[in-house]
Amino acid sequence: PGKRRLLHIFNIDRDIPAKIEAPGLESRDRAGGDFANMVKSALNSTVEVGAAGETMAAQAVAGDGNISDVVAAVTNAELTLETVVAVRDRVVQAYQDILRMPI
Repeated sequence: PGKRRLLHIFNIDRDIPAKIEAPGLESRDRAGGDFANMVKSALNSTVEVGAAGETMAAQAVAGDGNISDVVAAVTNAELTLETVVAVRDRVVQAYQDILRMPI
């Protein structure tokens, strides 16, 4: 349930294209991985870290978890989420800066 909730929060339900088709991107495709796959991988890792934190917290509530492991997992999930939010904010700011550029 936790992983599904995080997938919904980050809108990962919709498919991110594995390859973006556009003129001028041919050399990038030959060079190796593409940006969409990198973003998808990073978001999936974020979801996994968040799910691990939720799982550890649920185990602690049930009395099955070690409190230090729970604190470490939840802290890791919190830092990961803060990083994702900071990156998102920077991307939005860059997009707004591009929109303000004179033509």
